[in-house]
Amino acid sequence: MELSAFFKKHPSVAVAFSGGVDSSYLLSAAVKDAEKVHAYYGKSAFQPQFELADAIRVAKQLRVVLTVVEVDVLCCPQIVANPADRCYYCKKLLFAKILDQATKDGYDLLLDGTNASDDADDRPGMRALKELAVRSPLRECGLTKEEIRRRAKAAGLNTWNKPAYACLATRIPTGEPITKEKLERTERAENFLFSLGFTDFRVRMSGTAAKLQIPAAQMEKVLENRTALVQALKQYYSAVTLDLEARDDE
Repeated sequence: MELSAFFKKHPSVAVAFSGGVDSSYLLSAAVKDAEKVHAYYGKSAFQPQFELADAIRVAKQLRVVLTVVEVDVLCCPQIVANPADRCYYCKKLLFAKILDQATKDGYDLLLDGTNASDDADDRPGMRALKELAVRSPLRECGLTKEEIRRRAKAAGLNTWNKPAYACLATRIPTGEPITKEKLERTERAENFLFSLGFTDFRVRMSGTAAKLQIPAAQMEKVLENRTALVQALKQYYSAVTLDLEARDDE
């Protein structure tokens, strides 16, 4: 099925919009082929501020109404406990809140940007989407990440080459309780690396230390900025370590 056919069948849609490449392309396709579109951004302690800024920018570019839905993920004991299937509980809460707001706004179909490259066996959050009857047109139409980036570039979306960005909670080891302080510490540390020009990296917690996971092409840049990195990150961590393996995607 082509996306255009999907939106012909479903002309009025709400889109769960993160500001990433997948949901940006989905939103642009909906604007092009659907009759009525509304975007919703789920704002929680797990998302850094720049993600909201990206979402607002793309929504303005596409001239789509964007509603920010506040979600208190830290009020859920199952999420805070940080089990292996934390993503299930988080997605269930996040999308339930968005769905509730979308329903109030007159939409009975909520879409998300899951694509055909996403492995359902490795993503417990997909179970939550299924339970809430959230549709994933990119996945249903067989669109892979590579194809979505190609189409997004052709559509003039400046997010076409944006690296995948998993939420801040993924920096905290499974089984270790999630707190607001840990999330804020992670965001401050990663913002500092962004300010130095690093991209597609992670600052993970390893006990009380920070473990930097950096793409292979940027390893030398770490050594060039070693002093600055240590001075900045030791405000938040007991030590700063470097994972010598190149960072893999989430």
